Amino acid sequence: MTPYPNLISESLLINETVALLRSFGGKASAVSVVDFVMKIRKPDPRLARSLVADLIERDPRLTLNIDTVELADGDFEGRELAATEFVVFDLETTGAKAPPCRITEIGAYRVKNGQVAEKFETLVNPEMPIPWFITQLTGITDDMVAEAPKFADVAHDFLSFIGDSILVAHNSGFDMRFLNSEVARVFPDYRVANPCLCTVLLSRKLLPDIVNHKLKTVAAHYSIDLTNHHRASADAYATAHIFVNLLDKLYDGGVNDLAAVRKLGSRKHRYVR
Repeated sequence: MTPYPNLISESLLINETVALLRSFGGKASAVSVVDFVMKIRKPDPRLARSLVADLIERDPRLTLNIDTVELADGDFEGRELAATEFVVFDLETTGAKAPPCRITEIGAYRVKNGQVAEKFETLVNPEMPIPWFITQLTGITDDMVAEAPKFADVAHDFLSFIGDSILVAHNSGFDMRFLNSEVARVFPDYRVANPCLCTVLLSRKLLPDIVNHKLKTVAAHYSIDLTNHHRASADAYATAHIFVNLLDKLYDGGVNDLAAVRKLGSRKHRYVR
């Protein structure tokens, strides 16, 4: 069974099935999936259903309707921003590369109806020593995390907190790499399905005239307090309030759904209000 509805498989077989279904307009017969993906030519329909059923169990993107395999409706791109819940999160880690580095702290805030709402925060035992220079940066010591839960112990609560929201982070590539690295340790061959927006990229498009787009600079631009920088909860709180302000600029510019945000991010020219 799929461990969580917001986790999807990294299995080559499943990803090839998803690619095939997309090329076929979202659906194909079980026989076709087994033929094209599993390379079993002209399989018996009952065998095909049995083989495909295993794939369905392992990935929420796939459904089986009698003899037809279909891509489940997961239209993130068409979501109206105003009606969408976001989870803005930040991670502190033992270093810059995952793996081998691990998470030491998680901070997250839900943004709903333009308001910063519920909070999720926890220290995490990284199961490895925290380098001295990281402690100097974050203030997180080995003693602080010695009795903290391991990521495997908080995975359920954090994945439930995320749900089907759109994730947001400042320099999202870094945070998503670490999150997926930790998820894969607990649930091998799985990663988070939720799309993620990056407030660094958004601020570059929407605030082209500020001196740089570091978190502290963008926070100062909006007069957002960031007195405990490089702690996950403080950084996530600042990022959440930055994102609320950026959402207002997106709405003012006529950007109303995730697909339009993606298109904005791919443009070479400056955003013009």
